[in-house]
Amino acid sequence: MIQLFQEELQVLNVGLASFGEAIAGAGGQVTQIAWTPPAQGDRAVADALANLVNRPEIEAANRKAFAAYLAAQPVLEGIGVAGEALPGMTGRMILHAGPPIAWERMCGPMQGAIVGAILYEGWASDPEAARDLAASGKIVLEPCHHHAAVGPMAGVTSPSMPVWIVRDATHGHRVFCQFNEGLGKALRFGANGRDVIDRLRWMARDLAPVLAAALATLGPVEIKPLMAQALHMGDEVHNRNAAATGLLLKRLVPAMLKSGSARDAVAAAVEFIAGNDHFFLNVSMAACKAMMDAARGVPHSSMLTAMARNGVEFGIRMSGTGDRWFTAPAPVVDGLYFAGYSIADAAPDLGDSAITETAGLGGFAMAAAPAIVKFVGGTADDARANSERMGHIALGQNPAFTLPALNFAGTPAGIDARKVVDTGILPIVNTGIAHKAPGIGQIGAGITQAPLACFTQAVLALAEESGGDL
Repeated sequence: MIQLFQEELQVLNVGLASFGEAIAGAGGQVTQIAWTPPAQGDRAVADALANLVNRPEIEAANRKAFAAYLAAQPVLEGIGVAGEALPGMTGRMILHAGPPIAWERMCGPMQGAIVGAILYEGWASDPEAARDLAASGKIVLEPCHHHAAVGPMAGVTSPSMPVWIVRDATHGHRVFCQFNEGLGKALRFGANGRDVIDRLRWMARDLAPVLAAALATLGPVEIKPLMAQALHMGDEVHNRNAAATGLLLKRLVPAMLKSGSARDAVAAAVEFIAGNDHFFLNVSMAACKAMMDAARGVPHSSMLTAMARNGVEFGIRMSGTGDRWFTAPAPVVDGLYFAGYSIADAAPDLGDSAITETAGLGGFAMAAAPAIVKFVGGTADDARANSERMGHIALGQNPAFTLPALNFAGTPAGIDARKVVDTGILPIVNTGIAHKAPGIGQIGAGITQAPLACFTQAVLALAEESGGDL
């Protein structure tokens, strides 16, 4: 005992830093441990979390869900029409991004996009009439995720829009996503002018048949290898898709030329795709949803299967609680804004594209895309640190998607709601920022985080549903 008091004092201090400061002032060595109680000290959530940790049934369920995600093999199968291809999409129905929300609660960009879709479909002759129709209840408004689909930003998809068809070759289910319109004024940002509607009609009339003929000639395209190669070329396949778009175009062009499509139509399609670095985003989103849908519905699993935002609420889904949404207010992104705009102009976070982060890409793969920081803010070191930090809330790594900057480690994947609540580390999302008013479009980009409240709700629900069976 005497020898112990003669040695230099070294202390690990957990909690109030002032305790450690007093010891350091007396000449001791102190290491401050950054720790906060789970769920910000909420006793009920902490008890629920304790009931879910180190339980064999929970761990087995998570292994099953994660294995299904890893085994998924999304392939680009063809082109369809939303009203014919999407399950349950009937009549005058328009789909939107994020969890369910009524017309009167929607943000400006989403309302603007729905007005544009009504005009595109010819259900109204002018924007005022389209708004009246949308507010009348005669148009059914439902989330894309409820119909095996995803959509970026407003995510608005109407019956006659063309969609990518992606099939999971392992499990057999199909998912869908509309085409990417490019930057500038676009329907997904709430723009609905004549130029936007004309572009949508050209995509349905001319672009879709060229792509359909090319894929019929080419056959199914495996998407995971293409995404993996893009990660090694500087993409994270959410906000940076330059390499992935080029790789997809490289596969499509020979097939377009062999398909028998008219030369002028092929030239226009190639020019459009080559001029839109985000063209692959919608394919990436569909592939990620296909992977996450493979993990849905595993009883007791705390693994996330979706993150999505509707411009008002941020919502998550968890494998063990099926199709139930857990929501909290969507954050406003404090990112890099284009000249003339600021956070005061921004709509809250918006879009289904956080499905990429749910699948271990996007913000989770930022280490692969250091150039993205010029668009969303931060440094290259921050990009690597973000990928490393996400590993603390993941069930494992995806060996199909490796990160050169991290010695080719797999991307962290399989977000565990328990770990989020326990550590307080929130999933990060790379995101574009839409103006809060419809029609203005993108005004910046940044990095945001999923709200903790979504995860505390999910943990409470899983503990309640699983309590009697564990």
